[in-house]
Amino acid sequence: MEFERARAVAAQWHQVDQTGSTNADLVAAVSADPSLPHLTVLMTKDQRAGRGRLDRVWQAPAGSALALSVLVRVAEVPLALRGWIPLAAGAAMATAVRAQLPELIARGGPAGLKWPNDVLVDGRKICGILAEGAPGFESVVIGSGVNTAMAEADLPVPTATSFPALGVACDEDALVAAYLTELDRLIAALTSDPSEVRRAVVALCVTLGREVNVSLPDGSALRGIAADIDEEGRLVVAGRAVSAGDVVHVR
Repeated sequence: MEFERARAVAAQWHQVDQTGSTNADLVAAVSADPSLPHLTVLMTKDQRAGRGRLDRVWQAPAGSALALSVLVRVAEVPLALRGWIPLAAGAAMATAVRAQLPELIARGGPAGLKWPNDVLVDGRKICGILAEGAPGFESVVIGSGVNTAMAEADLPVPTATSFPALGVACDEDALVAAYLTELDRLIAALTSDPSEVRRAVVALCVTLGREVNVSLPDGSALRGIAADIDEEGRLVVAGRAVSAGDVVHVR
């Protein structure tokens, strides 16, 4: 069975040949059936109208990437801690990606989380994540697009990468199973031990210690050293805590 290990972790597994947006489809499914359980998964290898953060378009040739959306139930997570959910998802995916790259990690190659939740390898993006609230206040749909099989010639921008571009054959089943397992653990920790989520994110965050440019929602910009991630999940740059913005690592 395809994705046997991942299916064993998911509460429900739905795989389609092609769709517009797995996130939009899963949000609609939750609206139609509010009883869908935590860790319901919708996946495709051919997403035609994906969206990233800041309403960016996310597209990939059919078969070159996994588009995966996961329903997480967060009724027990305090409202003040829900800003950590997208970061927890990024940390979970970074953990899963790193597990596919043992030789790179062994020689100290950088692979981790760019705040808030892009996954970078050697400074280039291999996965983006978008978290969206589902109807009501008890559910979040977390979508991810991972360049698991994209040829280097098909990468959309020079700042993107893929497992083939890294010379690695991705075990997609192991990747998704590891992601779901760690995502489940970190979401649960937001209720039982929120400090564990912060530790996990900080340990994986390759933004910290870097000089960054942050384009803020009001149109202004902030430049400085990314010094910390505070207790609310905000990036601290030049003494200012940023809750939302487009971060660029200064080379």
